[in-house]
Order: sequence, then structure tokens, then C-alpha cells
Amino acid sequence: MSIFLKEEANRCLLCKKPRCKEFCPISTNIPEIIELYRENKIDEAGKILFENNPLSAVCAIVCPHEDQCAGNCIRGIKGEPIHFYEIEEEISLKYLRSAKFHKPEANRDRIAIIGGGPAGITIAFILAKRGFKVTIFEAHDKIGGVLRYGIPEYRLPNTIVDDISKQLKSLGVKIRPNTMIGPVITLDRLFEDGYKSVFIGTGVWNAKKLNIKGETLGNVHYAIDYLKAPEVYDLGATVCVIGAGNVAMDAARTAKRNGAKKVYVVYRKGFEQMTATKKEIEEAKEDGVEFMLFKAPLELLDDGIRAVKTENEEVDGRIVTKTIDGSEEIIKCDSTIIAISQEPRSVIVSSTKQLETNKWGLVITDEEGRTTREGVFASGDVVTGAKTVVQAAAHAKVVADAIEKFCEEN
Repeated sequence: MSIFLKEEANRCLLCKKPRCKEFCPISTNIPEIIELYRENKIDEAGKILFENNPLSAVCAIVCPHEDQCAGNCIRGIKGEPIHFYEIEEEISLKYLRSAKFHKPEANRDRIAIIGGGPAGITIAFILAKRGFKVTIFEAHDKIGGVLRYGIPEYRLPNTIVDDISKQLKSLGVKIRPNTMIGPVITLDRLFEDGYKSVFIGTGVWNAKKLNIKGETLGNVHYAIDYLKAPEVYDLGATVCVIGAGNVAMDAARTAKRNGAKKVYVVYRKGFEQMTATKKEIEEAKEDGVEFMLFKAPLELLDDGIRAVKTENEEVDGRIVTKTIDGSEEIIKCDSTIIAISQEPRSVIVSSTKQLETNKWGLVITDEEGRTTREGVFASGDVVTGAKTVVQAAAHAKVVADAIEKFCEEN
């Protein structure tokens, strides 16, 4: 226990109506955890955190805390908010690495989980602890989804995801790596082999296109692909990243850390309109990333980007971004990375019947994750589009209960 974190815990007011808990998507009981931390009851605090959120160790690191616990801390109104997430990280990592879970008798139904990302991992933990026979089908060589293949190693070490995988296996969860459901193994086949229910948590792994000329050139890449294995890319000395979210910041910072001398984030609006958190933007600046704002790409070239300048105007009380006539320019760079969000693959949907999607290709579900096919549930980014890890974990808890109820009634 560090002196700083002990002082942080002692600074907490232990509010009777804690805004930190209210604005936590998974309702972490922060005052209770801090009180236990003060009393040095680390294991008890770790168990409570894990039972509420199996991905507590991850969320402590990657959550947008400025919008959640820290951003709504009473202490933060006139001073520095409590850094609870750092306390949570210390507690949760210790618990994740030392906990000895009791492996229950697997005497309940067989459950297939397609996709070992945040939602799939959360449901696997919950149902395995309740005695279900759980198998995770993972398209990559290891589970983790966006935790392993989307969030850079410098932000979230893969050793944490490895620890999560070990604990899942200790509960009897089976993992089938390099197995994409749809081409060979279909949903129908899973049901034929005795799976009572199937959960789809495949995330959003197809990059959204800019739909401008030059997107197929050899020096153009998509951030979702680049972040999977940045070490295999030769980007050159100067890199432009098109986008304004956390994925764009991750790609820019990763490029800088992997040898690019100059990295620019190109965005058609200003800082205040960026979807990336303020912390991510500031840390990108600290890493030497530069920003080219109010520039909209028109065409991708072998040696850069043809862009046009833009400006914000107020129209009927709202801000509209418009291009400036006659302001075209060439932004010179060796490589361009496109980071303007992702969308789901259609592999499962195209190989099965009765599973409906909306116009964006996202799986249609009710509030408890039931899809239009009986016995099939879905949650996470494949339902909502790209969201935060903690949002995926929070809703996965609801879906896990719904799957259990389905199995009991059928």
C-alpha cells in the first residue's frame, strides 16, 4: 500500500449519497471499498470488486474516469478528486493474481460464448461460477478481444489479460482459439452438439471507411488492424492519423512509440469536439503527437493527404462544420492511418437464419440481450457499436442472468 494511495483513501469523504458510485456504469460501491482499504482489508475489498465486476482490474486502468468516478467526485469541485481508480487497480490486480476460486461442479447446461472480449469474459466468469459448462470460441489466438488487440500494451499490459484467462480456466471454462463461428461451425451446429444457449460478443472488428479516393493504397492502414500488431508495420518517418477518438489517440501514440519521428492527428473539427478523453489528448501531446485541426481529407495519396480547411459556424443555434472554398492543400506524410470507428463483421449473421441486424449491421436485441433467434443472446459492441469496457461488462451481467433464466425455463 503506497503512502499516496493511503492518503487518497483518507481524503475520501465517504459520502452517504456517493456521486462516484452513481456515475459508475457498473455501480461500484466506492465508499465501501475505500473504507476496507483504510482498514487494510485488501482481500475482502478485492472480492467485492471482482464479484461486482470481473473486469475491475481492467476498468481501473482504461475507464474514462474523468467522465465517471473522478469527474463526479465531491472533492473535485474545489480541488483534486479522489484517485479511486488507482486504489481499485492496486486492489483488483492483487486479487486477480492471488485469488483461488472454488471450481463448482459443472452440472448445469452447456453454454457457447462466441468472442472472448469484455462481454464474453464477464458472462463466462458469471456462468462458470454458477455451474454451467462454458466454452469460449475465440477468432484470435488468445482471448481478450479489444483488451488484447485494440488497447496498446503501454496502456493495458497483456499480462493482465493472461491472468484473466488463467482464472477462467481455473473455473473450468474451455477456450477454443483461432475458431471463427460461421464459416465451418455454425450456430445450428452448436445447438445440435448440445449447447443450450449461445452468446454472441464478437465486437466490432471491421474498420469504417472514409469512402474517399486512395483508401486502398499501400501506405494506408486502418487503426483497428494496425493496433493488433503495430510492430509488423513499416510506416516511415511521418504518419498522419485521421480521427478524433481514443482509438485515434492510441494509434498516434503507438506510431510515435514505434519509431515515427512525426505523427499528426488530422481532424475536421476542433479539440472541444473530439470524442477522445481530455486525458488521452493530453497524453498524446506529451508523447509528441501534433494536431492538425479543421482539415478534412479529400483524397489519400502516395505521399500524403489532399485536404481542405474547415471552420465552425453557428446555424440555428448549433455548430456546423463547413469547408472553406479554395483552401485545398497537401499534407505530406509517408503513411496514413484511418481511425473513424468500427462496425461488426457479418460472418455469423450470413451463415444463420432468424438472427436480425439493424441497418448498421449491429445485432438486434431486447434489453436483456435476447436476439430474434430463440436461445441466442448478444451484448457488447456487436449490439451497441463501440462503447467502453465497463459498459460492456455492466450489461453482460444483465445478459448472464437472462441466459440462466432461459436455461431454467427450457
